[in-house]
Amino acid sequence: MNTPKVPTIFSPQRRAARLARARRRRTQPGAARFLADDMIEDTRERLGFLRHEPVRALVLGDWTGELAESLRLAGTAVEAPETFDLEAPFASGDYDLIVVFGLLDAINDLPGALIHLRSALAPGGLVMAHFVGGQSLPALRAAMLAAEPERPAARIHPLVDPRAAPALLQRAGWKDPVVDTHSLQVRYSALDRLVADLRDQGLGNALAKPAAPLGKPALARARAAFAARAEADGKTSETFEIVTLTGRRSLAGT
Repeated sequence: MNTPKVPTIFSPQRRAARLARARRRRTQPGAARFLADDMIEDTRERLGFLRHEPVRALVLGDWTGELAESLRLAGTAVEAPETFDLEAPFASGDYDLIVVFGLLDAINDLPGALIHLRSALAPGGLVMAHFVGGQSLPALRAAMLAAEPERPAARIHPLVDPRAAPALLQRAGWKDPVVDTHSLQVRYSALDRLVADLRDQGLGNALAKPAAPLGKPALARARAAFAARAEADGKTSETFEIVTLTGRRSLAGT
């Protein structure tokens, strides 16, 4: 029986490059980090609520380095590699905590990645994954459609619909799976600032076959469409949906 081939939608190289760019830009004055701050604070609150005190943890995608540092200060042995392939089996299988920031939105084989995360846990271990979900960036999407009304190119990659997540977690064998969402509203005076914030936070385009850059007329249309959505103070509201997946490996290690 042949295993169905997973379509290549995202580029691992571009995925790694956008995260490396976020690390480089984090020290620049005014660099955006509100999504990372939200995910870090959420992780801390959940660990406190669950009273989960990990001995060995793996932190992936936190380009700020802050979560790994705070866990180390609490006595946890932490691995936080700058590059990691979520679509391949993990070398180790005895982490009692794995936290993933922002990487699952650009994975070709998402069910496989969820299986690898569960398999890398020690029995009873906890996995927590945050990423930007499918209801995000409506203003940016509308601006891109206005830029190329006749033949819109794929400029924003597809995002995960959280309604599909519970079935994916069950399929991957996660125990006690929970899917939570919340939204952040951020207001912008210009489209260019929104794009800069996305790049600051490792959310650039990771498509395997990205479209050519917008030409000057198309870019002008995009900027105008974004500005047309502005409120009385001249700022346009943009939405970021944050999806959080939590689950465990069973005490039996299955």
